[in-house]
Amino acid sequence: MSTDAPQNEMPELTIGSTAEVAVETVDVVERVAPAIRGKVDRFGVCWGTGRRKTAVARVRVKDGSGKITVNGREMTEYFPLIADQNAVLAVLRATSMLEKVEVIIQVEGGGSTGQSGACKLGIARALQAKNPSLHPILTEGKYLTRDDRKVERKKYGHKKARRSFQFSKR
Repeated sequence: MSTDAPQNEMPELTIGSTAEVAVETVDVVERVAPAIRGKVDRFGVCWGTGRRKTAVARVRVKDGSGKITVNGREMTEYFPLIADQNAVLAVLRATSMLEKVEVIIQVEGGGSTGQSGACKLGIARALQAKNPSLHPILTEGKYLTRDDRKVERKKYGHKKARRSFQFSKR
């Protein structure tokens, strides 16, 4: 640059460069507020309802030491299978709330797997009501998704839901 050129002048263009300055535009995507299906009562206790197959779990979450009771019994006593215990504890482990809250569950209907799945959904909904900032963690782990698979009904003319009676050609 020469010394007699003004200071605010653009430098000369070289091969492959452009005179225009590219302005980057950013699209702003507005996200809809997540639907919170849990409730917080006047005592600060959070409620969540979970369903799986024919099981229904009503879950209460409050601040505490990490104790989990299911139908008045200890969780490990009520769910003897490790897979069912892990399903119930998965939500609390993912959100790091295992030792911070006390969970009281009333569950009925279905079998042990359905009941543990219902408890998992109920705990996730109650935790989301307690702290809405946990929503990204809960959705990433698919803890807020209701598993709607149920046993298929038996059809007439069939032995079971899809199994036909044995066919004899002769």
